[in-house]
Amino acid sequence: MIGLVCHDAGGANQIKAMVEDGFIKPSITYLEGPGERLFQTLKARINKAVNLDQLLDAASTLISGTGWASDLEHQARLQAKARNIQSIAVLDHWTNYQERFIRNGKTILPDEIWVVDEHAYAKANKEFPGTKIKQVPDFYTQKLINQIRSSSSKSSLGLLYLLEPIRSEWGRSVPGEFQALDFLMEKLPLLGIPPGTPIYLRPHPSDPVGKYDVYLGQKNGYPITLDTDDLAHSIAVAKWVAGCNTFALTLALAAGKKVFCSLPPWAHPCVLPHKNLIQLKDVLNP
Repeated sequence: MIGLVCHDAGGANQIKAMVEDGFIKPSITYLEGPGERLFQTLKARINKAVNLDQLLDAASTLISGTGWASDLEHQARLQAKARNIQSIAVLDHWTNYQERFIRNGKTILPDEIWVVDEHAYAKANKEFPGTKIKQVPDFYTQKLINQIRSSSSKSSLGLLYLLEPIRSEWGRSVPGEFQALDFLMEKLPLLGIPPGTPIYLRPHPSDPVGKYDVYLGQKNGYPITLDTDDLAHSIAVAKWVAGCNTFALTLALAAGKKVFCSLPPWAHPCVLPHKNLIQLKDVLNP
């Protein structure tokens, strides 16, 4: 019997897509935060546990996400290990692999790690030599690419900015996500994006409501609004897409959009291993 535990959006999206495709057939779930909200649209009926203990009492296999924003998935793996329950963790990104399995200095690795592309597979094998690594189909990306292609091809000529919490200030006492957004606004005239072009800020699922309200309105000649549309449709109708390290940038690349990484020169390097991603820090002032 398979039990699912998810909190952060990245892993929850991947795991939900696996369920929708029938790749995994869970019997019970315990979900919190963005993961719980994402699974509300799942059509399949799955029993919901009231807590981790109830889920682990019922499950012979645990499948969990590997998010940062809570200890839920880590605690699930910790308790599964204590109960000798098979544990599978889904890596949905290309960064901080070791840290995803550490809380309070204690490392809890699963029995098996699933990844969805060759870049992650190579990195995971290097970082976890004693753990079974399995590359599984990327159902989530394929689903969204299909949705993007089926959406209206009429471009809004706008720029979609995909936000995410950076969790670093780079020594400047300002959250990194705001520094990157400021850097983008500074570079816009050099990118061939004319003044008056609408900019749509799409908050990350973990962002609190109102976090980016200070940016709304007219800034440097560009009207800025929040994007609340379906992600696939938002990418489909955008002419340009920008962001830092978020997974959604890879969807825009796969959809053939012109995509910019807005990390400034003093930030950490972009972790996305994909080609054709334009680094704003390499766009020099004339």
